[in-house]
Amino acid sequence: MDLQLRSRTAFISGSTQGIGYAIASALAAEGMRVIVNGREEARVEAAVDRLRRDQPGATVSGIAADFGDPGAVTRLLGSLDAVDVLVNNVGLFGLAAFESIADEDWSRYFEVNVMSGVRLSRHLLGGMLERGWGRIVFIGSESGVNVPADMVHYGVTKAAVIALANGLAKQTRGTSVTINTVLGGPTYSDGVATTVEAIAEAQALPVEAMQAAIIAQNRTSLLERFIDPAEIAALVTFLASPLSSATNGAAIRADGGVLTGLL
Repeated sequence: MDLQLRSRTAFISGSTQGIGYAIASALAAEGMRVIVNGREEARVEAAVDRLRRDQPGATVSGIAADFGDPGAVTRLLGSLDAVDVLVNNVGLFGLAAFESIADEDWSRYFEVNVMSGVRLSRHLLGGMLERGWGRIVFIGSESGVNVPADMVHYGVTKAAVIALANGLAKQTRGTSVTINTVLGGPTYSDGVATTVEAIAEAQALPVEAMQAAIIAQNRTSLLERFIDPAEIAALVTFLASPLSSATNGAAIRADGGVLTGLL
């Protein structure tokens, strides 16, 4: 299937590894010009080199910026030209008891998980509307719908992302610009893999057994395994394409059936 993305430009925040990298790779495979992003210049350069190896002939570049630093974000925005597809992927996550989450932690999570999307969308949406076409995709989480007790700060910011995307989509009424959110479920990203492998080593268990034990604790999962980042990327790639023109203002699940509601 031709997704009609060739020669368009995409920027993916937080894309040197994990879900973000998988999205960048999938979009590059469709012939898009891809701009990757990470906090450190060396990691960005490594991701660009890896993408060029994974997707021969792809046009790939990178911009380093820490979304926890508003000054760095301002510099990044100044270097971003016209972008057809914006993927707001960058985010922090972690387990923490609610009573232990300090105000500065709440501020840091909002700065990265919410304000990154605010600033990038504010900078790029107007150009999409003027040119008459564009896509903004937020990478959300099922935790924004069913907020975990041990990740309240993360879940609250992901709930805010859903609301942000829904509100922004109303700015696109009657245009060929769409704004949607993908609600990912338990995904075996690089960060999750590192954590699972460390726990497995500490408990002298095979990694596969540790993965199965973690998923077994999630009784509502229909997939009964971790989601591969490429599976999230496949949905994002469709939403980035002209073929998704009737999908706007939506929060679309790629959660493996973890959420139990009808909608």
